[in-house]
Amino acid sequence: MKQPVVLTVRGRQSYVGQEPEIIELTTEGTMEFRDGGWDITYEESALTGLEGVTTTFRVEPGKIVLNRTGSLHSQMVFQQGMSHDSLYQMPFGALMLTVKATHVFFDIVSDGGSIDLVYQITIENSEAGEIDYHLDIRAK
Repeated sequence: MKQPVVLTVRGRQSYVGQEPEIIELTTEGTMEFRDGGWDITYEESALTGLEGVTTTFRVEPGKIVLNRTGSLHSQMVFQQGMSHDSLYQMPFGALMLTVKATHVFFDIVSDGGSIDLVYQITIENSEAGEIDYHLDIRAK
């Protein structure tokens, strides 16, 4: 059963040749335990530049899968120390991304928890930078 939650998302994006960009967002979403893992879902906003996109973190033993649907489509798989390819489909085209998780941590129980992800990103075979996400989840 889906339960309403309040999510605080903090992200730090460090791209090659650019100043790091920090985003912090507090929003409402849902969390649901199903098939041995957790789904944490929320709607993106103009603040993140992904308005019209639904983001779901699928948290399972040993991995986290980030799914985005709506005005763009992508699925990124995070397993510590492993690289995964992903097609990032946008209205104007698609990019091939490779993500390599250097830190994957989660602690989720029925009334909330947290997710920490740090990963390196390669876009179309060019190193792009590092992204660090922290997600706090609290039951409403």
